[in-house]
Amino acid sequence: MKKKLLKISLVGKTNAGKSSLINNIIGETVSITNKKINTTEELIEGIKNIEDNQLIFYDTPGLNFAKDVNKKNKKLKKNLWEGLNKSDLIIYIIDISKYNQKESLNYLDKIKELKKQIIVVFNKNDLKEKNFALPIIKTLSNSFKIDSFFSISAKYNLGVDYLTQYILTKTYNAKWIYSNEEISNKDDIFITNECTRNAILNSLHKEIPYNINIINKKYKFLKNGHLKIRQNIEINNSRYKKIILGRNGDKIKEIRINSQNNISKILKTKVHLYLTITILNAKEI
Repeated sequence: MKKKLLKISLVGKTNAGKSSLINNIIGETVSITNKKINTTEELIEGIKNIEDNQLIFYDTPGLNFAKDVNKKNKKLKKNLWEGLNKSDLIIYIIDISKYNQKESLNYLDKIKELKKQIIVVFNKNDLKEKNFALPIIKTLSNSFKIDSFFSISAKYNLGVDYLTQYILTKTYNAKWIYSNEEISNKDDIFITNECTRNAILNSLHKEIPYNINIINKKYKFLKNGHLKIRQNIEINNSRYKKIILGRNGDKIKEIRINSQNNISKILKTKVHLYLTITILNAKEI
């Protein structure tokens, strides 16, 4: 039986549900979800093999930063367009509960320049009436050449199988890029680092220092099967120290416990996580 392949980029605003959808289709956590803006910074690939078909999904950074020009957003923009250029098919995801017609028209106007097939997916359909999307479909169809429209709820796994089955009809004869066992281009160390970054985003709210890095220093399975992890939280401004530590160390403890629990859930083993805050070009705290 000949192998078939399809590369799909998922694009949309932050919180549209890109990471939730890719995790749902893959059946494992390959991309961290969070309500904060641009939780996904890297170009994360999720791989789903179904019989002789290999589907490669690119979970791209949110489109919110498109007009910004700062250094970080240049990196996000680069990762976004890398995913779009690699793909055969583009899935534009819209949070139907927060639909903005002007924004969608502007984003699709940019995406159409790539001259690739576009599928529009309305996510979070559990939050709207059944026929809410009909006038939107008419407007978008009149303005762009859209291959197909789908309505889903990634959170509740509604309509996702139907979408996946449709995507399978688009595959073409080609060698697989990944082996049958691989589900992502990122390893477990990347995922565990992302869990800690996600825990920081959840715990610090509006005081979030976005320009932080999580660096793995130790990742070792113990004889009893438990996993021991040491990570450095790298910051470049000493004023973030007190924010991350919190009063009497309560914030760093909350971050550690939340990340540890999430890692344990994803990797299905007991985890012992140790965190150290480091200031770049300074001594460890």
